[in-house]
Amino acid sequence: MIEMFLWALVLVSLMATLVISIYGIVIRPSLIKKLIALTILTDSANLLAIMIGYRLIYPVIPPVLPQRTQEGLSKFIASSVDPLPQALVITAVVIGMAVNVLIAFAIIQIYRICGTTDVRKIAEVMKDGKT
Repeated sequence: MIEMFLWALVLVSLMATLVISIYGIVIRPSLIKKLIALTILTDSANLLAIMIGYRLIYPVIPPVLPQRTQEGLSKFIASSVDPLPQALVITAVVIGMAVNVLIAFAIIQIYRICGTTDVRKIAEVMKDGKT
């Protein structure tokens, strides 16, 4: 029973983190804060994908078929963890890191050109044509 409560608590806190990071992306005017919120959003989405692939049935075994019998196969199907979300998350982490580096480089260039990372001031600078 306590495991289900902890599972629900983790899911609720994960959803709260997702909502807060979306708020940071949409509302905050600083590009650096938007990048931090985007990083938190991707990490939260990766955690959600791992949690979807996890089983609450104990004992949980790794996705390796130990014996090729009917009994071994039925035990494997009943208690093994799905490896697909784990593989997708590893790929998403690598791609997310590359995207974050690209966005950070763009923010540095915008700061060099406009002198600020505030999107409202950047819009004014671009509208005035001072670049």
